[in-house]
Amino acid sequence: MKATSFPLSHITDREIDLNDFAGAHGFLFVREGVGFAAVGVSARLNSQQARDVLSNIEHSSTELPIGVGPIIFGSIPFDSSRDADFILPSVTLCKTREGETWVTVIDDAAFPNQTDLAPTPGNPQFKVRDGVAVSVYLKAVEAARDAVRRGQLTKAVIARDVFVSSDTPVDIHGLLIRLRSTFATSYRYSFDGFVGASPELLVAIHGDEIRSHPLAGTTPRTGDPQKDATLAKQLLASPKNQIEHRVVIDMVHDTLLPHCSYLDWEEEPSVVQVANVQHLGTLLIGKLSEPRVHVLDAALALSPTPALGGFPREQALQLIAQHEGMDRDKYGGAIGWFDQRGNGVFAVAIRCAQFNDARTQARLFAGGGIVADSDPEEELSETQAKLQAMLAAIMQP
Repeated sequence: MKATSFPLSHITDREIDLNDFAGAHGFLFVREGVGFAAVGVSARLNSQQARDVLSNIEHSSTELPIGVGPIIFGSIPFDSSRDADFILPSVTLCKTREGETWVTVIDDAAFPNQTDLAPTPGNPQFKVRDGVAVSVYLKAVEAARDAVRRGQLTKAVIARDVFVSSDTPVDIHGLLIRLRSTFATSYRYSFDGFVGASPELLVAIHGDEIRSHPLAGTTPRTGDPQKDATLAKQLLASPKNQIEHRVVIDMVHDTLLPHCSYLDWEEEPSVVQVANVQHLGTLLIGKLSEPRVHVLDAALALSPTPALGGFPREQALQLIAQHEGMDRDKYGGAIGWFDQRGNGVFAVAIRCAQFNDARTQARLFAGGGIVADSDPEEELSETQAKLQAMLAAIMQP
C-alpha cells in the first residue's frame, strides 16, 4: 500500500470542520480542534497486524508534522486479553498542533464529495432502562468495599450500564456537534458506533515527550460557581478520593518511568471540571529515553489503569468479573491512534455510548472507584451524575 499526504489547500479553498468530515458514518478523534477525521476502511486489524501493516506502507513524504501521514485508529477493549480493534482509514483529514490541515489518502482512495454537511434533523422518542439491575450493582459495590476492608485490594472500580432506545435512528453527526458544546476540552471520538467524549488522557507521545493525565475521585457540579467551588475543596480534602487518586498516579508513574530519562508530575492533584462532574487529576510529563517506547505499547501496559480497573490489577479484575454482572466491551479500555514513528494519543474510553448497527439503541456506562469508606448509595448517585451528560447529548432535540 502507498500513502500520499498533501495540504487541504491543494484541493479546496474551503476549511472543513472535522465533525462534518466524519459525519454520521466516518471516524473522529479530536480535542480542542486538534486531531483527525476519516472515512473509509483500507484494512481492519488487531494490534500486531496494525503495526506490521503500518510499517510496510510506502509514504514518500517524511518531513511532516506529527499526526500527518498514514495512521491507525481504534480501540483497546477493557479485557486486554481480547484483540484490539483497529482500522487503517482510507482518507484522513488531520488538523495539527500548528493549525495546519492535511489530507492523507491510501492508494487511490477518492476524497469524498461533501455536498450536505448539516446534521440530519429529527424528533425521536426515547426510552431508558437499566442494563445491570441496580440491586446487582449495589451488591457488587459492597463486595468490592468489603474486599478492600479485608486488605485483599486497595481499590476496585465497579460500573453499571443503561440502555437508551429511540424510535428512529440517532444522528451521530448531530451527537458529535452537541458533545463539542458540552465537552469542549475532552477527547471526542467516533469509531464504529462507539461514540464519546473522554476527559482522561491515558498516554500521548509526541516526539520524545510523553504525557498522561489520570483522573480519579469525583464530585458533582451544580451550575452554581460558589457551590461548585465548595464541592471542589471538599473533593481535594477527601481522604477517600485522595486514596483512590493516589493509587492511579502511582501505577501510571511506575509503568512509564522505566521508559523515561525523567518523568515529572504535579505534587498535588488539581480539580478538572467536565460537564456536570469534577475530578481529581494529576498531569505527568516526561522525556523518553532511547529506544523510545511505542505509544501502543505504553497504552497496552497502562490499560486498564486503576481508574477503571483497580489495584492490585489482577485481583481487582477478578472481583469485577465475579460481581459486576456485565461485559464492558470497549468501555474502560482505550481509544486512540498511532503513526509509523510510534507517536500517537490514547484516551481512556469513558463518557461513551455503544450504538447498535441501526443506531436505534445505545448502551451507556458509568462507574466509580470503591475503597474502604465507599457508600453504595453514594456510588450509585455518582454513576447517575456521570451518565447524565451523555444521556442529555443523545436525547437533546
